[in-house]
Amino acid sequence: MLLDGAMPMVVANALITVVSTVLATELHGRVSFRRGRGGWRVHLQSALTVAVCDAFTTVALLALHAAQPNPSVAAEQAVYLSASALAGIGRFAILRAVVFTDTRRTRTPVLAKATVAIAA
Repeated sequence: MLLDGAMPMVVANALITVVSTVLATELHGRVSFRRGRGGWRVHLQSALTVAVCDAFTTVALLALHAAQPNPSVAAEQAVYLSASALAGIGRFAILRAVVFTDTRRTRTPVLAKATVAIAA
């Protein structure tokens, strides 16, 4: 809302999306997934989710403007926040499944020592 009129809607949306995504990636890594600082690798992996979130919210706003040429600021915010919430849920799922997944494969032996001892 603060950027309304100061710059084009698409630019303001991209700026807000990038800043909030960088902050959210750090918070998800540290708090949600307890991974500590992920560094640039994590931010680069999540860059695709930034683009998808930006595209999703931008398309939602463009669709609103196509349906109603002069929507109110409240209508724009309602559409933006709804689209942003949906994008955030999808982004969280992708971060959990792809970006912050445990890449170390720990294999449990088929026959553990306790199993062999009991079988003997």
